[in-house]
Amino acid sequence: MSSGNTIKFGTDGWRARIAHDYTFENIRKVAKGISAYLHNHGLNKKSLIVGYDSRFASYEFASEVARITSAAGIHTLISENIVPTPAVSYNILNNGAGAGIVITASHNSWEWNGLKFKPSFGGSAPPDVVAEIESLIENPLLDNLVPQKHIENYLPDLVDLKTPYLSKLSNSVNLRLIKESGLRVLIDSMHGSGSGYLRSILENSDTTIKEIRNDRNPIFPDMKQPEPIEQNLQPTIHIIKNSNYDVALANDGDADRLGVLDENGKYIDTLAIFSLLCLHQFEYRKQKGTIVRSITQSNMINKLANMYGSQVVTTPVGFKFLGPAMIEHDAIAAGEESGGYAFKGNIPERDGLLSGLLFLELMALTGQRASELVKYLHQKVGEHYYDRVDLVTETASKQLNLARFKESLPTSLGGLAVLEANLTDGLLFSLENGFWGLIRQSGTEPLIRLYAEGDSPARVQEILTSLQDLIYH
Repeated sequence: MSSGNTIKFGTDGWRARIAHDYTFENIRKVAKGISAYLHNHGLNKKSLIVGYDSRFASYEFASEVARITSAAGIHTLISENIVPTPAVSYNILNNGAGAGIVITASHNSWEWNGLKFKPSFGGSAPPDVVAEIESLIENPLLDNLVPQKHIENYLPDLVDLKTPYLSKLSNSVNLRLIKESGLRVLIDSMHGSGSGYLRSILENSDTTIKEIRNDRNPIFPDMKQPEPIEQNLQPTIHIIKNSNYDVALANDGDADRLGVLDENGKYIDTLAIFSLLCLHQFEYRKQKGTIVRSITQSNMINKLANMYGSQVVTTPVGFKFLGPAMIEHDAIAAGEESGGYAFKGNIPERDGLLSGLLFLELMALTGQRASELVKYLHQKVGEHYYDRVDLVTETASKQLNLARFKESLPTSLGGLAVLEANLTDGLLFSLENGFWGLIRQSGTEPLIRLYAEGDSPARVQEILTSLQDLIYH
């Protein structure tokens, strides 16, 4: 996020409110900083791919970025259409590009926009890359890199990012199995950049597909923000409760996250979804290897890895940490609490569309309904439940002094004994029986997030209440 007039990247890229800090002037600064970074590392000799989402003026902002980078002597390719973030990431690898830029604020509400920078490996920029770009943004010498006049004369080349990405998605799962399964699938695209993608892959088959909220609407009506969590999926829940669908899949504003509703319209939490997708990799896809998880992911992952003889690597929140760890350990999957999951053979980055296809593949392969899959998971690892509460703060600059809580630890949270606490990313309380609670500042919005995993929905709410009491008392 940006604070005041200083441009700072958060968990994944730079985000700010349109017409406040998110202006053409500032987008030019960021584009110049990225251009300087590419020159400094010899990546200006390779192409740069620019994509954009369905938000207000995203195309115009992307075009300005592309003109700046073109003027800086970088061969720039701009998407011919609105495109999901994972499509940009895949095409970086597919084209051997030096980097990619996506104009998007992902799941943030309508008044925000942003910019994600993707290095040559296709994932989120790691902290050292982010720090270098941030330092270059404010460098006055950048004016020498880009001509000061007639920027409008520098035109990037148009590129089709959709077709290669659709082909990759189709070849990443057993598409024939899914198409012949007869599944009835409701797709909620949340007016985002993933609209039409899954439908185009699955239509003309025995699978029934209905897509809703698939038009471009930068206001994102009927939701707080295009984030596929229960409170934003109420129209989808209403439809599935009054219709005959086996599952609903929802993607966020730039389609790198996945949300799932079962056949009864019940929201399946993101920790259970990633656990099921890991179980799918182990048990049905016969994959062997490391799983990378954020500290906000479920301990079900650790239990599954232990059952199947695999290792788990835990990182702070954000694919700027998970992506590099995935590459380093040649991991078969990586996932965080937000609903962002990555899989070996694709990109070291979240892909909500691939995640949805993998969930359908799991359903088709097992013949089980979504609710039955959750029951099967709990039979293997025990019952785990999860929830998150977001507390609004006035400004992103108000930092919590989390260290003060560690100095006088509570003995219990929600009736579970506190075993230890650490400050790796926020304040994580490890509780008995493998459960946990966490307080951390959001890296994408001015929020304090409270997380909890417990052995029942009631226990989870008790842990969250205890965490909230810690903050306000």
